[in-house]
Amino acid sequence: MRKGLTLAGGGLLAVVAAWAAITVLGDDGTGAAAPATASVPATAPITRQDLVDTKSVDGVLTYSGERRLNIAASGTVTWVAAEGTVIRRGRPLLKADRKPVVLMYGRLPLYRELRQGVSDGPDVEQLERNLRALGYGDDLTVDDHFSYATRLAVQEWQDDRGLPETGRVDASQVVFLPSAIRVTDVKVAVGDRIGPGRETFTVSGVRRLVHVDLDTADQALARKGAGVTVELPGGERVAGKITSVGAVAERASSGQGEDGTTTIDVDITLAKAPKTRLDQAPVEVEMESERRENVLAVPVEALLALREGGFGVEVVEGGSTRVVAVETGAYGGGMVEISGAGLTEGMKVGVPAT
Repeated sequence: MRKGLTLAGGGLLAVVAAWAAITVLGDDGTGAAAPATASVPATAPITRQDLVDTKSVDGVLTYSGERRLNIAASGTVTWVAAEGTVIRRGRPLLKADRKPVVLMYGRLPLYRELRQGVSDGPDVEQLERNLRALGYGDDLTVDDHFSYATRLAVQEWQDDRGLPETGRVDASQVVFLPSAIRVTDVKVAVGDRIGPGRETFTVSGVRRLVHVDLDTADQALARKGAGVTVELPGGERVAGKITSVGAVAERASSGQGEDGTTTIDVDITLAKAPKTRLDQAPVEVEMESERRENVLAVPVEALLALREGGFGVEVVEGGSTRVVAVETGAYGGGMVEISGAGLTEGMKVGVPAT
């Protein structure tokens, strides 16, 4: 729900009606009244400040970089990582015929068998860098050449992992991904037969983020780098920053045979790790809708509903009060922008007693 005056509607009128038992209308129709003895329960100053109007939208707490993963191994699944498992370099994703398929770090997929005699390439360097990081190949030089030292390091690694000591590596043994992953969905079970190209997992990164399917009518709210506040399950509030805004609008079905809303993808990075470990947990994201700088503002409860429509404030000066009709603007933090004849910073206005 938008936390602004333009959408507060009857709720705001109820607030001001509770504060003002009667409405005020001057003889000249301007909303001003003759001075009267001060009888307001409490006062608050008119301040000059910046106001930020916000809008709350729904999102989900999830993990970065979700993708489908195919395994090139063939055989019977004898072990598979469970949903929610975090897998790091050197650890297996699954085992086919008791032979592990291991995660290594790299951006280049393993598109060919790597062995002694293969042509030089960045995929060779990627493999060698992982072998060294895992503690293999004391005499190994990390470069793009598959040397005899590389073969020995591969054989040592294969021996430790229970793989045939061939000195050759292919996609049935290793999957290269940029970093550690989290298993979000498992497509196979122990006892299943698998073969090259079968989808086996949905995985993601381990970094938490908030995803919002933002209605295109609100796309002006989504500015890359803009700060937001996220309310997590349990009421925890965490600062965040918009890190990605989709360029392609997607139409969501309403499920009733009619077109649904059109949305864009918005991703938000959190300033600190949330306490909850839930995936796809619903959250509320407070996004900046409008910012007004250096304006006069009063607490919302200072507003009076005028009989002829609109709002006013009861200005307290010395021992008397007068009602001044005001135009309202932005809302933020319980304050509302006002403008009206003769109003200045520091004046006192009536508010309900707390």
